[in-house]
Amino acid sequence: MGEILFLAHRVPWPPNRGDKIRSHHFLQKLMDCAPVHMACFAEDEAERQTGWVRKSELASREIVLRHKPQWQAGIEALFSGKPVSLTSFESPAIHAYVDNVLATRPIECIFVFSGQMAQFIPADFSGRVVMDFADVDSAKFESYAEEGAGPMAWVHRREGRLLRAFERKIAKRADYSLLVSDAEAALFRERSGLSDDRVKAIGNGIDLEFYDPVQVQPVNLEDRGPLILFTGQMDYQPNVQAVDSFSLQVMPDILARFPDAHFAIVGRAPVEKVKQLDGRNGTIVTGPVDDIRSWIKAADIVVAPLRIARGIQNKVLEAMAMAKPVVASRCAAEGIDAISGEHFLVADSIAEEASLVCEILDDSQRAGQLGAEAQNLIHSQYSWDRQIAELPTLCGFSKTPVAEAVA
Repeated sequence: MGEILFLAHRVPWPPNRGDKIRSHHFLQKLMDCAPVHMACFAEDEAERQTGWVRKSELASREIVLRHKPQWQAGIEALFSGKPVSLTSFESPAIHAYVDNVLATRPIECIFVFSGQMAQFIPADFSGRVVMDFADVDSAKFESYAEEGAGPMAWVHRREGRLLRAFERKIAKRADYSLLVSDAEAALFRERSGLSDDRVKAIGNGIDLEFYDPVQVQPVNLEDRGPLILFTGQMDYQPNVQAVDSFSLQVMPDILARFPDAHFAIVGRAPVEKVKQLDGRNGTIVTGPVDDIRSWIKAADIVVAPLRIARGIQNKVLEAMAMAKPVVASRCAAEGIDAISGEHFLVADSIAEEASLVCEILDDSQRAGQLGAEAQNLIHSQYSWDRQIAELPTLCGFSKTPVAEAVA
């Protein structure tokens, strides 16, 4: 039986942030149909040692600490002519591991999760390559450049240009390139020049059992008014920009109608700019919490006011799965097969975000209807089994689980 080499830029467990959720479910799906060897990076020793119930089922693994400072990666990028995204993840240890696995094991497919890891595909590998870009990262950096100014705009413009060329090169090398939504796939086809049959959309899903609101107790927040919630990794630039804008520009209009409303920013690693929002305009910054579901359960409304976004926002899917009304910006809603006004509400401006939030807070029946329709949609369309059913076939393997094949 052939085997799979799985490359990821972060340890795919626990599934507690957007990219790790996707890689976690992809890895499990592939482990169910073939032996999998895995190489990835860890941010620190604690993450490298983190347990997982299926960890021992991997055929082999190499988890490398990523300790290169950003300034060093930047200098290497300037001298090498490479994107910083690649020099940040360069690793002799992973190169050596890949070479050894390919030399000693019957690897039929290399599955690459995230563009940074494509640099580890050997030029002479003759098997199948499946590349999950998820989002078009080069377009994200181009957006950063358009939004910014000064030296960082130049850095982002350079990164976008070099990544775009790298993405095109890798896509031509791969048998299939995967993107998280039809919109991202269409953009990637346009930028790469590849045909529909080589660029596929495989969306994100939801663990329906985990996000069952019936199983969750809301966080205990005493003496509060309406709760508006944002969840996410709070050192991620688009999330930082989103909450800064919502707290400073949207909340004043909401507070004019609902003076006791609060805006909770819930997520790990809040940067200083986010921490400074705590206490302003009804804003609460929690940092990491034990169970994000308890905050979703407690919320009256969940918002996704991103100004720059790519792909599918897991935060939106999670809130919809828990039957919460959602107000999202146009770019945050892109990629989710839902109807504004039926499953969620989409705002095209800062003023409209405030108006729609107030509309929902003022009409509990409408809020309940939106939440119920959202939950129905997620259950019918967004289970992980449904979303990634095609993955084994794309990688060249039967959908029959390994255990059944052995039996």
